[in-house]
Amino acid sequence: MLTLPLQVIDSFLLQYNIGQAFLLLFVVGLLATLPLKSKTVVGLHVVLFGLLFVLTPLSMMDSEFIYRAFGLALVVVGPMVIVSGQ
Repeated sequence: MLTLPLQVIDSFLLQYNIGQAFLLLFVVGLLATLPLKSKTVVGLHVVLFGLLFVLTPLSMMDSEFIYRAFGLALVVVGPMVIVSGQ
């Protein structure tokens, strides 16, 4: 098993803010839920990350309002995906 020293991981993560990390996790998680072919699971994933973007303080995301707006959009779109999947 390949293990990286914590300094390498830390130096990589210091280049990004928490909003960018959440966005990466959202995309990877969305790609992971697509093979399940369940709109309910995809919708719940979208709502969860929408709430995560909305509730995270702006000071942790380098004061970029675009992540909060993206979160609001996800909170609106997520329930629509859930309802259309039933």
